[in-house]
Amino acid sequence: MTDLRRATPRDLAAILDDLPAYWGDRDVRHLHHPMFVREFGDTAFVSGAVDGYLFGFVAPAHVGYIHAVAVHRRARGTGVGRHLYKAFADAARARGATRLKAITGPANADSIRFHERLGFTAALAADYSGPGQDRVILTRDLP
Repeated sequence: MTDLRRATPRDLAAILDDLPAYWGDRDVRHLHHPMFVREFGDTAFVSGAVDGYLFGFVAPAHVGYIHAVAVHRRARGTGVGRHLYKAFADAARARGATRLKAITGPANADSIRFHERLGFTAALAADYSGPGQDRVILTRDLP
């Protein structure tokens, strides 16, 4: 398993230059604001040569929020995603988080299954992102 480290602006640039390798045809550039590396860098992780990354933060309500996480197609199935989540959970817990939360679209079955394997509970939230914009809220307590 490749070592994890905190994400840097250079990592963010590399991710943005190769978004299709992480996200396929989905246009998710808007999820990659520099603040996640610059302002929340202590909860932004990359694996190795950016085989995967996770950008998150701890919200005032003691929730570790996973904003964006992806694994490069060359590293899928190697445990990188699980490794990133563990690092984030440890960092969030150290900052006072008692729960983890992530959000995905109802059609993103792979993401939902992945989170459920990590112990998250999935709940459909109608109109979460506006009228007709349902989302699946994924939550898990931190011990």
